[in-house]
Amino acid sequence: MSNIGHNKPPLDPKETIQNNILRKKPILDREPQFYKDVPMPSWIELSLIDVCNRSCSFCPKSDESIAPNTYQKMTMKLIDKLVNDLKKINYEGAFCLCGYGEPMLHKEYIKIVNKLGVLGGVEIITNGDLVNKKTLLEIYNSKATRLLISLYDGPEQLTKFKNLINELKIPNDFVILRDRWYSDKKDYGVKLTNRVGTVDVGKQPDIKNYSKTKCYYTAYQMLIDWNGDVFLCPQDWQRRQTMGNIMQSDVFDIWQGPILSKYRRKLFAGERSLNPCNQCNADGMVYGERHYNAWKENKK
Repeated sequence: MSNIGHNKPPLDPKETIQNNILRKKPILDREPQFYKDVPMPSWIELSLIDVCNRSCSFCPKSDESIAPNTYQKMTMKLIDKLVNDLKKINYEGAFCLCGYGEPMLHKEYIKIVNKLGVLGGVEIITNGDLVNKKTLLEIYNSKATRLLISLYDGPEQLTKFKNLINELKIPNDFVILRDRWYSDKKDYGVKLTNRVGTVDVGKQPDIKNYSKTKCYYTAYQMLIDWNGDVFLCPQDWQRRQTMGNIMQSDVFDIWQGPILSKYRRKLFAGERSLNPCNQCNADGMVYGERHYNAWKENKK
């Protein structure tokens, strides 16, 4: 694969994680865009459907009491509302289809990609179970900018997908294969977090290590659930605190609204005292420093 694709053998899960961070930084940490002097998000993550066909031990979906499969899905009416709201503020950021479920299980995901792709880049993150000749070609011929496939079964999947990519003559940098078949001794090949007190497998960092550290999530990103609810960040799998709903309010009004603003003030000051942040062990400063600085300047 190319430099932004899968790391070369011998495989090292830490290298895969670092490659992903380096790949995303130019997208998430781009020069901030402003609307009415307010810094806009560079990244909007959409949870198209509340179901996954897998059950990974490091994911809240493995526990039905926490994250059950409800099979609820995002409507095209909601997508149209989102697109219209973003056009009004001249949104220039990117999108990610992932969230709380497997995006390719949504029967209209290609149609959604093409609507969002008019505004900005669209990445699809999948477990690969529905990726075959037909679907890979559909995705490549859509407005998607990249397909990320997480490989959970084993290294034999590398051969399978590389052969498929080569057979269809898909550019190497369009598909990123991520090795994630490791045991808990290697943190399953992912950057483990407790998903705000929801998951405790593997070698989790202590919450106390982050209780007084800043978090930039609210500076640069939004997460929109299937029904239009906007949540604080992708760590909040129990959906504890809604920032608003895009079917009831404009995206910009939610983004600069009182609830999200309250969390920003706390998190920018290094105070993780509000629920659910007081149960989180995620490093919130991996991305977003430029947007954080833009917000700080905005408040002067």
